[in-house]
Amino acid sequence: MVPLKRRKVVSSFADTSGDEVPAKFPLVVLFLLERKMGASRRVFLCQLARKKGFQVEDTFSESVTHVISENNSGEEVRTWLDSHDRGQTPVHLLDISWFTESMKAGRPVQVLDRHKLQEQLVDETEVEVFSVPSYACQRRTTLDNHNTVLAHALSLLAENAELEDEDGRGVAFRRAAAVLKALPKPVTSMMQLRGLPCLGDHCLRVIKDILETGTSSEVEATKQSERYKALKVLTGIFGVGAKTAARWIRDGIHTLQQLRDSGHTLNRAQQAGLEHYEDLHQQVTKAEADTIGEIVERAVVSVLPGAQVVLTGGFRRGKLTGHDVDFLITHPVEGREEGLMPKVVSWLESQGFLLYQKTTRNSYLESNDGPARPASNIDRFERCLSIFKLIKEDKHETKQLGKLSENGLETPEDTCSSLTHVQTDPNPATPSCAKGQIHSGEDTGHRLWRAVRVDLVVSPISQFAFALLGWTGSKLFERELRRWAGYEKAMSLSSHALYDNNQSRYLRATSEEEIFAHLGLEYIPPSERNA
Repeated sequence: MVPLKRRKVVSSFADTSGDEVPAKFPLVVLFLLERKMGASRRVFLCQLARKKGFQVEDTFSESVTHVISENNSGEEVRTWLDSHDRGQTPVHLLDISWFTESMKAGRPVQVLDRHKLQEQLVDETEVEVFSVPSYACQRRTTLDNHNTVLAHALSLLAENAELEDEDGRGVAFRRAAAVLKALPKPVTSMMQLRGLPCLGDHCLRVIKDILETGTSSEVEATKQSERYKALKVLTGIFGVGAKTAARWIRDGIHTLQQLRDSGHTLNRAQQAGLEHYEDLHQQVTKAEADTIGEIVERAVVSVLPGAQVVLTGGFRRGKLTGHDVDFLITHPVEGREEGLMPKVVSWLESQGFLLYQKTTRNSYLESNDGPARPASNIDRFERCLSIFKLIKEDKHETKQLGKLSENGLETPEDTCSSLTHVQTDPNPATPSCAKGQIHSGEDTGHRLWRAVRVDLVVSPISQFAFALLGWTGSKLFERELRRWAGYEKAMSLSSHALYDNNQSRYLRATSEEEIFAHLGLEYIPPSERNA
């Protein structure tokens, strides 16, 4: 048996074909930037350089001496380097022409001015670099911000991630968008963003594209994605989440009509959501929210005098429109609120105000694990998720339909008709409207009423401050409050209570200001919690 010849070991770099080529120029280390070059072309050029004896790094490192790019400006390449914490590395930033000439010569050619990428010199002392706290609950964020386009782009990517049931990515984009909303001035240069929290490479790329071109190719591609459009439509149905929508898409359902024709079994909430889809996708105005508030307050006071009703959610934060309306209900005497919700719902149903409702009991009263440490972030108050029937504002048309009187809503109209193509739940509970039947798209434009999503929540007065804080939002602001409480203060915050883990006790609070004080935070009013 003839032994195999030992291969001579040399400093070399293999191309993808497996050929070994000695490194001829050890003092020259190339890195080819994929941006605008494309992945396949970059692979080809890297292979070519290695065959010529050049050392080529697949990833950027401190050993790189020559950065090669195609169709990029010096500022673009420098920004990319900055985002990888290599902005101060003394490397040559070169156009592809230097690479081409070097490959032709079979050696590194002299770097001339025409090979160098032109960089616009910016006096960093003249650039206003922004600085914001790391947590959104430390920042004041109003509805009017200076970076709406940038924040909206990141929010859309967050929405897409959430629709794909990727909550971690969604939160990352939401946090980045919240940082942009809190900045005191418009972003005009990437240098202004150095050192800001929550802005990772992905978000910086999106921001940079928008600053340079006015748009983001990723955001535009997401908008045009058929899957994104389908997920947005299907999850827009009340009672349908991302997982259900994804399952329907796998079944070939992308539109409302395809769902109606599919024969899929829908639960009561989904039936009502599909029936009132057009109405529920219209924005609710502050005037409409106030009108509903008057009705809810009348119902509450009629069954429990002295009870209090507070409008929460986006409207409490100063928004003029919203997708739904949330109310928090309590009574100044602890315990008097128990059993209130069924009575309120019964009153609203008897007056014809509810098209759909589902009431859940207060599971906090039945729990042994304490109010600040629930199994999830969803609170356990007694609540009613409903679809409200609201008379439209036109006074002349309203007279033809009926009127809102002290006795409720007087209307002869049927609010429900049948949906023949969608099967109902085989054993449904009796819904609020005529046996839960749904229709396949009546002309809402000629109706004199509209459907509105309304949530009612009942809280004991001892937990009211925590409930008010939790139900005011924004969702990210509340998430950041809980994160701050846990990581910075060793506390557990929920919509029920604040628990000090070090002292093993609950901290009392009768106002939002007291909760902020317990957390060691400056009080931020609702109008500045729009993170």
